[in-house]
Amino acid sequence: MDVNGVGGIFIKAKNPEKLYTWYEKNLGLQRDDKGGFIIPVERLLPDYTLVSFLPVDTSYFSPSQAPCMLNFQVNDLAPVLTKLAENGVRIEDHLSESEYGKFAWVFDPEGNKIEFWEPRPLFYNPIDIGEPD
Repeated sequence: MDVNGVGGIFIKAKNPEKLYTWYEKNLGLQRDDKGGFIIPVERLLPDYTLVSFLPVDTSYFSPSQAPCMLNFQVNDLAPVLTKLAENGVRIEDHLSESEYGKFAWVFDPEGNKIEFWEPRPLFYNPIDIGEPD
């Protein structure tokens, strides 16, 4: 059996309706007819979806006490953060940049930490096919 994508992410919430409204307003996500968010294929970036298991004592999600964290890819981090700040969203003051790209963190109304990732453009071909003859 081979897995070829993430089919969904399911998160418990104290007030699901309030979170749906917040994610619609601040992240531009739209609900489908079943009530969940779907990111249209045309908005997906061509990189990948990472599933990562971290130790239970990780501080990476701090100060959130949630057992999981959403990570959303964005094309350009600066305008996303500007919009969220204008909407009064709590933004962590630490930003990060690494070989993978730029990262920033915000918090939804229930205190869940959300990571935004602006990936670096691919600068290499992961498949080395050699020089043409």
